[in-house]
Amino acid sequence: MSLRASLQLGSKIPPPTSNPSRIRPPKKSQSSVTSFFCSGSAKRSTNPPPRTIFLSQTPFSGRVALSSSRRSKLEVQAGGEEADSLGSGSLYREEFSWSSVILPFLFPALGGLLFGYDIGATSGATISLQSAELSGTTWFNLSAVQLGLVVSGSLYGALLGSIAVYPLADFLGRRRELIIAAILYALGGSLTSYASGLTILLIGRLIYGLGIGLAMHGAPLYIAETCPTQIRGTLISLKELAIVLGILLGYFVGNHEINVVGGWRVMFGFSAPIALFMGIGMMSLPPSPRWLLLRAVQGKGHLEEFREKAIGALSKLRGRQRAGDKVSEKQIEDALVSLKTAYADEETETSFLELFQGSSLKALIIGGGLVLFQQITGQPSVLYYAGPILQTAGFSAASDATRVSVIIGIFKSLMTGSCPKG
Repeated sequence: MSLRASLQLGSKIPPPTSNPSRIRPPKKSQSSVTSFFCSGSAKRSTNPPPRTIFLSQTPFSGRVALSSSRRSKLEVQAGGEEADSLGSGSLYREEFSWSSVILPFLFPALGGLLFGYDIGATSGATISLQSAELSGTTWFNLSAVQLGLVVSGSLYGALLGSIAVYPLADFLGRRRELIIAAILYALGGSLTSYASGLTILLIGRLIYGLGIGLAMHGAPLYIAETCPTQIRGTLISLKELAIVLGILLGYFVGNHEINVVGGWRVMFGFSAPIALFMGIGMMSLPPSPRWLLLRAVQGKGHLEEFREKAIGALSKLRGRQRAGDKVSEKQIEDALVSLKTAYADEETETSFLELFQGSSLKALIIGGGLVLFQQITGQPSVLYYAGPILQTAGFSAASDATRVSVIIGIFKSLMTGSCPKG
């Protein structure tokens, strides 16, 4: 049996039938309150008294959600920009302001920008470092192997960082992981910039790469776990755009410093202040509420203690006062239930072969294929060696090669930015 109704501000909600099996959303009314709907079924008295809901009496503006033991739901939507909380499937939906989203996205995204910057800066630094006139060193005459180690040093570090973070990620948490990444970025960039010899230079490149490994793991997790669900796909896409903008920034700095003696030091060292800004910014942000709840579910501490920390973290992220923040409390409760269910499912024994069956196989092929073809095209090599490649192609002057590199970076940024955000 169906029910259609519209809710006027301060009007009464007619009682549902004794056994509603399906209740569909109503047509839009002329009021600023656009719709309400009920779903599910629950045992009720045959003639319950009508109820009146005033938006001014609700704990938050935007949507009101009521839940019964049978998961029946009433929502009142009053417009505004809304999003599910923590990806938990919560009945509550919240209004959010972009000002409360910018910083929790910006500082983690700088980890991606610094990864891209390394790619762009290395392209110009390889030209400067090998030039007898521009290097400013006595060890400029690098062999092909030595130059390859300079270029790939950060990638070796990223590989080691990605492996090392696997057993440490849940212990460190996303926030501390990104703070450590920022420290490694700053240390690696500084050490590389002031390197007195090839060995110190390679050590600096390796340390910088460790920061890449940690940042590329922690940044998307922190963004996904702290941003409103409604814009989560967009922000993750923008994090990828930050990598490309980093490449472009590296090309710009390289082009600016290419004719300066010892310019490669500025190219590598320019990343250090950005890394410090990232680290200070991450220190000002709270831990991921979802990570705090995960620690509680895993039995790493007292449940109530982690629950309170998670509520406080979510309140800070959304710019709300902790005292009386019923919205965050409800969101955390729903997220906790979701995590408990997910964690219980993870405890179920499964076979490794299930990865190669059904929908899991399809996801594995798509995910693995994207990574494989991204590398097999040779795109990363072109980006790292754009300067030397362009010199070989006929742009003999170092400044000409770096200018063309900037054009490549601009084109790549435009194409990445034009992709639809999910």
